[in-house]
Amino acid sequence: MKKQLLLLLALITFAFADAQEFKTVTYFANDTLKLEMDIFLPKTKSKEKLPLLVHVHGGGFAGGERKNDHAISKAAAAEGFVAANITYTLYMKGKNFSCGGILPEKIKAIQIAANQLQEAVIYFLKNKDTYNIDPKKVFISGSSAGAETVLHAAYWDTKIMSMYPDKLPADFKYAGLISGSGAIMDLNFITPKNLIPMMFFHGSCDTTVPYGTASHHYCPADSSGWLMLFGSYSIFNHVISLKGNAKLVTFCGGGHEYSGELFTKDPQPVVNFMKSVLKGEKQQSHIIVPTGKECSKYSEYDFCR
Repeated sequence: MKKQLLLLLALITFAFADAQEFKTVTYFANDTLKLEMDIFLPKTKSKEKLPLLVHVHGGGFAGGERKNDHAISKAAAAEGFVAANITYTLYMKGKNFSCGGILPEKIKAIQIAANQLQEAVIYFLKNKDTYNIDPKKVFISGSSAGAETVLHAAYWDTKIMSMYPDKLPADFKYAGLISGSGAIMDLNFITPKNLIPMMFFHGSCDTTVPYGTASHHYCPADSSGWLMLFGSYSIFNHVISLKGNAKLVTFCGGGHEYSGELFTKDPQPVVNFMKSVLKGEKQQSHIIVPTGKECSKYSEYDFCR
C-alpha cells in the first residue's frame, strides 16, 4: 500500500512538473484589457545573453489559443531560447473576416494584433535582465493570422500603425521572423533598409491566404471585404530581389492546413533557421515538399507539377 501511495505521489508530481514547464505572466494590462503569455525557459543556465522567440497563434483573428502552438516554444527553449506564446485580442470574433466582411475591420484586426505583439516584446525588453535576454536576438513567428501579425509588426510603419503609449526603442530591429502561411498587405513595406532574415512555409494551393499574390480568400474585387495580399512566394521573391536572407518551404498541393506544419509537427527546421541566423549565415533557398495533393480550384505553380 505504501509503495502504491509513493508511486501515485510520484506520478502526480511528474504530471504537475510537466504541466508547469512554462510560466504564465501578464504582459499588458489597462482598464479594459489583460493579455497573458506562456514563457518557456531553457533548463540549462547560461552566462551568455539568450535569444528570444515570441510566437503568435492563428485563427483568423477570431479564434485559436496560445497553447495550441506550445510545441515551437518547447523546441526553441530546449535549444537555448527564451520562448513565449502570446494571447492577443481576437478582434474579428463574431465578425465576418471573409469576402462579406468590412475591409477597415480586417485591417484593424491586423493592427491590433501587431501592436499587442510589440507590447509583448516591450515587456521582455523591460525585463531583459530577469530573463537574461539579448535585445539584438529577438525573433517573432506566427501561423496564419499570427503570420500576418508578425509580418506587419516587423514592416508596417510604426508611426502609422502604433496604438499604445509604450514604443520599441528607435534603433530596435528584429533578428528575424518565421511566417507560416502568412501574407502582407503591401510588398513596398519591405525595403532594403528594414529587411530582416525570414523563413516562410506555405501550401501552394492555399485558398484562404494566397501563396502568391491575390485577394484574401480569393474574393472578387467588388466584395466589401476585398483585400489584396502578398503571400509567402511573392514576399520570398521580393526579398531575393533585394539580396536578402530568406528561406521558403513550399508544400506543393497543400492548402491552408499547412499553416502550422513547422510549428506544431516538426519545429526543428524553424529552430535551425534561427540558429543559422544567429551564426551570421545567409540563406536564399526554396525547398519544395510534395504532399500528394492537387489544387482543386486554383492553378498549380510549374515547379510543383
